[in-house]
Amino acid sequence: MAEQNKDKLHIRLHVYDEEIEVVINRDDEEYYRSAAKLITERYNAYAQAYKGRKSDHIIALMTLVDISLMYQKERTHNDTSPYDNVLAKLTKEIEEALVERKP
Repeated sequence: MAEQNKDKLHIRLHVYDEEIEVVINRDDEEYYRSAAKLITERYNAYAQAYKGRKSDHIIALMTLVDISLMYQKERTHNDTSPYDNVLAKLTKEIEEALVERKP
């Protein structure tokens, strides 16, 4: 149990105008801090554009949609399954051709 606690880290994140305390895996600290910074930057952009015209809740939802859209686009760029399928097909064809050529 003590070994598990060594891998955990208690940090405070500044997200927009709030301080959030979280317990995270030590290896993920950089990702959490980057995520908090991204959320703050995107929320500030929407707040500057829509403050007074949209509620804080709607601005937060717009921020979530914006970041989720970025994630979804990036996720499709990292999808290697089309390449994996082509490579598997080519490998199969090469192996079949080699088998046919054996005496």
